[in-house]
Amino acid sequence: MLNKYFAPRYILLLLFIVLCFSNCSWLTGQKPLNLYSGWDRAEAILDRIQEPLFPDRDYFITHYGATGEGQADCREAFATAINTCNSEGGGRVVVPAGTYLCNGPIHLKSNVHLYLEEGATIKFGADPEFYLPVVLTKWEGTELFNYSPLIYAYQATNIAMTGKGIIDGSATTGFATWKPQQKEAQNRLRQMGNDGVPVNERIFGEGHYLRPSMVQPFGCKNVLIDGVTILDSPFWVIHPVFCINVIVRNVTVNSWNPNNDGCDPDASVNVLIENCLFNTGDDGIAIKSGRDQDGWRIGQATENVVIRNCEMRSKANGLCIGSEMSGSVRHVYMENCLVDSANSTVYFKANLDRGGRIENVWVRDVKVNRAKGAFIRFETNYKGHRGNFYPPLFQNFVLEKITCQTADNYAIFAEGHERARLKNILLKNITVNKAKVDRYIRYAENFRLRNVRINGVIQPELPPMDPEEKKKSNMGW
Repeated sequence: MLNKYFAPRYILLLLFIVLCFSNCSWLTGQKPLNLYSGWDRAEAILDRIQEPLFPDRDYFITHYGATGEGQADCREAFATAINTCNSEGGGRVVVPAGTYLCNGPIHLKSNVHLYLEEGATIKFGADPEFYLPVVLTKWEGTELFNYSPLIYAYQATNIAMTGKGIIDGSATTGFATWKPQQKEAQNRLRQMGNDGVPVNERIFGEGHYLRPSMVQPFGCKNVLIDGVTILDSPFWVIHPVFCINVIVRNVTVNSWNPNNDGCDPDASVNVLIENCLFNTGDDGIAIKSGRDQDGWRIGQATENVVIRNCEMRSKANGLCIGSEMSGSVRHVYMENCLVDSANSTVYFKANLDRGGRIENVWVRDVKVNRAKGAFIRFETNYKGHRGNFYPPLFQNFVLEKITCQTADNYAIFAEGHERARLKNILLKNITVNKAKVDRYIRYAENFRLRNVRINGVIQPELPPMDPEEKKKSNMGW
């Protein structure tokens, strides 16, 4: 039993802990994010995202044996410069003008800022064997040990990769040729995730044909990627996994290989993507949070993502959320972007196995030249691995002030499920000048159209939902 002297102190300690886990707003002067809504929340998110800071020290890779003629392998020089910088408390690892061959991955460490001067190119070797031994990573939403991403950091704090240089993945003659051979390993990994096989037993790598990401901070805090140009990626290009406080800014991605998403925030919190150009072989930006049971096991949502002032030319979609979103995705804000060409401008997708939620998404001031599939697309029955197990929930979307010149097929395609209807969606001040089909909307509740003009015609409101149908729609939750 607590005595009368200790009890008040115990209560004060509990109060202190509660305050600390409430965003420490009493110390920072910031309101907790759960007090904000709509675009006000986006401003609050931006207030919390700060660039990492580094000591004013430079470590030139040329001082550690690197040569910029593009022939000699400089991997050891990169590793030595990074290790020295980290062990001495941090600073900039500088890549001067020139071409530097790196036959293997670059692994960043805490307090290391990799800086590429204008005229500098890091050219990675194409041989997949260079990217062994395997590391802990994530592949299409499932954890495993696989080939190292080309630039990788594991549980590091304060890391950056900036400058006006080029990073060339050299994947066209190596990893990028593997997609036709991946199916067996892909299915095996997904089954391991479904069966709950311990992650340390999911060993892939050599002989399994699962391509690594290009840039992957894994479990990192305070990440900055700014100014660089990225070419010829093996797989997803910029892939923050389990990260907190990420800035991707002024980046150009020119990479048209299969599955070359430009940026994939995955189970990460507080992410800013701005002023970027994505010319990609898959989605411009694709937001993820894990696949099926593996996503539920971890239970980490991607939340608080702000996307602004970006331009996208994609073989797939502009902004995509899913399909690997079992940990849920919430509080996403996209504004002032141009989608020059894509299948869909915004695409929210999951399947009937995936579970999780996509909710609280706000999009405004977007211009679209051509949407080859559907201009705006909601789809809960995307292709999956099993069948009809745990439907996802999509709710609370506001899309406004968006214009599209041409939609080759649908202007609006929205299909929920009778057990998990699309809920609380507002499309406002939207114009599609030319579309083959104006709209297809099924299994939706409170799906509102306000000043939506397609093929020159203002779209009528949807009829109210029948009470009995509404009752059925909630039975799955």
